[in-house]
Amino acid sequence: MDKITLQATLEGYFTWFHRHPELGLAEHKTTARIRELLLGAGVEILDTPLKTGLIAQIRGRPGGPVTALRADIDALPIAEATGLDYASEHPGCMHACGHDFHLTALLGAALLLREEAETLAGTVKLLFQPAEEGAGGAQAVLDTGFLDDVEEIYGLHVMATLAPGVIALSPGATYATVGRFRILVKGRGGHAAEPHHSKDPIVAAARIINQAQTIISRGTSPFDPAVLSITRVLAGSTWNVIPPEALLEGTFRAFSPEKLTHIAESLGKICRGLEESDGIAIDYTWRIVTYSTNNDPVLTEWVAETAKKLDLSVVPYPPTMGGEDFALYQQRIPGVFLNIGVGSPQELHNPGFIANPAPLATAAELLAALGKGSVARLAQNPPSLGSG
Repeated sequence: MDKITLQATLEGYFTWFHRHPELGLAEHKTTARIRELLLGAGVEILDTPLKTGLIAQIRGRPGGPVTALRADIDALPIAEATGLDYASEHPGCMHACGHDFHLTALLGAALLLREEAETLAGTVKLLFQPAEEGAGGAQAVLDTGFLDDVEEIYGLHVMATLAPGVIALSPGATYATVGRFRILVKGRGGHAAEPHHSKDPIVAAARIINQAQTIISRGTSPFDPAVLSITRVLAGSTWNVIPPEALLEGTFRAFSPEKLTHIAESLGKICRGLEESDGIAIDYTWRIVTYSTNNDPVLTEWVAETAKKLDLSVVPYPPTMGGEDFALYQQRIPGVFLNIGVGSPQELHNPGFIANPAPLATAAELLAALGKGSVARLAQNPPSLGSG
């Protein structure tokens, strides 16, 4: 398939997926559409226990090495405000993180690899992963056991601030370890005119918010990046009643589990201190959502060389506090997570985010080249690349 035809085909797929976003673990129509397109192209789909998402494969030489290409498929609970003529048809839900671009690019790679199946030195598995946005999709895929034979894995993500078609990647950790926390402040409600008869959870919550900001600014090294953001504050139901409870939720992020644990424990100390000083019960819980990505240095160099052979510009990727559950694959399988520019007017997770579809064919060609090149290289010299 020539590039012009491929681009036109993929743009048609892309606009459909953008119009029909679905949240994590509810991507039923998305999965059905992916399945329909793959089967129509003669691509084999594996029979996995996944309820949404799927794994397909393109088999070349029997007994050859196995490589995986991954794309995520879920959307976000955000009301779209792009003004696109193919905007989301599902109120309060949109592809604000480019997963529609990712899965479309992987569909394009499937079309290209299917045409070249007879020349593949092994098998390329195509992973359309559900629930990347914090709902455990990567772990669910790993639990199926269908990646146990995979020797390398590659994934791609859009980058809003980069010019369309430019590739950005760096070795090592580029996405952060992500933690999530919940703080329930349990006071005693009462009349707003008589606060002395209450234990005001809102005042305690405000103190937690203020003190939490010192954990990063005064409790961690400025040379070791970290962030703590309180993103949800919920309390009260009317103007003249002190509520019995206040809820805080948020995230902390760092580039190592140890640093994240230090931040989490520091927030716990603040909560315990306020329990003692204010006589208010505080229920504080936290967990790690995903770990830092870890791009194999040698494979990263090979990906950059592969991209340059396709006449693509390659630039270093600056580390981000964004999280990616692709990291869970990399804990078991050597691989690289790379980025492609889409030149959006707004950043990711913004109602105005727009993934420019212009580089879809470029992304598909790169993914196909990585799949084909990886099995060829592994077939020639299995021990030479990948550090595990």
